[in-house]
Amino acid sequence: MALLAALVGALLQAVAPAAPPAPAPAPAAVVAPLFGAWTEATPGCAVGVERDGRTVVAEGFGMADLEHQIPNTADTIFEAGSVSKQFTAAAVLLLARDGRLSLDDPVRRHLPELPEAAAAVTIRQMLQHTSGLRDWGSVAGIAGWPRTSRVHTHAHVLDILSRQQALNFPPGSRWSYSNSGYNLAAMLVERVSGLSLREFSRQRLFEPLGMTRTSWRDDHTRIVPGRALAYARRDDGYHLQMPFENAYGNGGLLTTVGDLLRWAKHFRTPLIGDAALLAEQVTPGRFTDGRAHDYGLGVWVGTYRGWPEVRHSGSTAGYRAYLTTFPSRGATVAVLCNASDASAETLTYRTVDAVFGDALAPARPVAATYRLTPAEREAVAGWYRREQTGEAVRVVADGDGVRVAGGPALRAQSSRRFLTDAREVWDFGNDGALTTTDTVGTVTAFVREPAWVPSAAELAMLAGRYASADAEATFVASVEDGTLLLRQRPDRVLRLVPAYRHAFTSPLGTVRFVPAAGAATSFVVTQDRVWAMPFVRESP
Repeated sequence: MALLAALVGALLQAVAPAAPPAPAPAPAAVVAPLFGAWTEATPGCAVGVERDGRTVVAEGFGMADLEHQIPNTADTIFEAGSVSKQFTAAAVLLLARDGRLSLDDPVRRHLPELPEAAAAVTIRQMLQHTSGLRDWGSVAGIAGWPRTSRVHTHAHVLDILSRQQALNFPPGSRWSYSNSGYNLAAMLVERVSGLSLREFSRQRLFEPLGMTRTSWRDDHTRIVPGRALAYARRDDGYHLQMPFENAYGNGGLLTTVGDLLRWAKHFRTPLIGDAALLAEQVTPGRFTDGRAHDYGLGVWVGTYRGWPEVRHSGSTAGYRAYLTTFPSRGATVAVLCNASDASAETLTYRTVDAVFGDALAPARPVAATYRLTPAEREAVAGWYRREQTGEAVRVVADGDGVRVAGGPALRAQSSRRFLTDAREVWDFGNDGALTTTDTVGTVTAFVREPAWVPSAAELAMLAGRYASADAEATFVASVEDGTLLLRQRPDRVLRLVPAYRHAFTSPLGTVRFVPAAGAATSFVVTQDRVWAMPFVRESP
């Protein structure tokens, strides 16, 4: 009987209706653990999530003000860094729709102060980072005044750019991120409309969209109720790191995650302008050779795990930001942070994965498909000179693989072909040549160079005083204890580390001297956003 009872019990259990599945956790409960590092003892972030056109997460984490113990909330105002660029671009697009300008106008038609070198630059190229304009903040940093170390204004920006005797490259031929175009765009809006970008945006963008807590940081001393202070972590704890400058348009948007969600609705249904304006903003640009790139007007355009996406990151002083929207899915994630050690991008995509993961295509990270031998690692490791700019790049062994020193890992696909996580292709030739090809087909050529160990005499011939009209800066090169130093008044000292012959790495970037009989005649500085800026020798 006991056996029969057990069998009946098992049968009844088998045919009984299954218990209903446990309800999926609410989005806020899924997202909160991702921000668990931000507490009452730290600054932090705010996050907003829209799903199916409805806000499902609006939360703050950590503190907006550590001195007064004010927490971050969904209504806290942060600075959005380069997320701001899409708003500046939208203002310019509205002026084009009004017939006040054309995106294909030469920029100098509206800003004649720009140098002759910029004569061929158009507004469109300026907004798509294909203008070749040097980044004014990078130039100021070379001169000894990095961004937010002095109160830069648009007058400073225009003055710096007016002095540039060359562009990084012919307009439209390549892509290089440059804040300059967006500060110039803010000036352009003012000259064409008669209103500051702040006032034009209020009337034409923010009020129509209901963005009641959004404005521009055009005066860094202005009191902004509800604003989070920005912080950077040091060995002894957090310190303030605020953007003390009045240049804006490239960044400087003061906003909340809720207002960014309101803005993102515009990418589904145009709430300002019309469908043609929206289409223009999210259409990837083209180089002069016809190739498309993946930057529209103030936004990146692409896909994430199969979903079409419009996105941008932001970083100014201690603020970090990220906004991504998937218009066809009615989905948006906005993250704003007031800690320089917060990765708003990582937090954004972890949030996307947590909230929308089941509907997304599987992630396919780049992986090595070939195992390098020690000899094969040695064959590609070493110094490389970028042919166009002289930039020094070093490839180094990294465990069983290789990576760019200070840069990305190179995932081996064969003994000579590698991919970065950004899917840039690195091809090493047997003759010492290297070519890189990015995801839009731009090819960059490098030449392998032997490592250089300069003699005392070789260093001595580089000593001297060098000045740049473009940067309005002077450096004195001197040899001290076998090391070449660059000194700048009042107390800046930069150590140069030998790379390939006559070229050094440094906090300035690559410094490459031009030798002559007995002494160098000049050197050039190359960074990511400033290519081959010349410094001419003034004295021995």
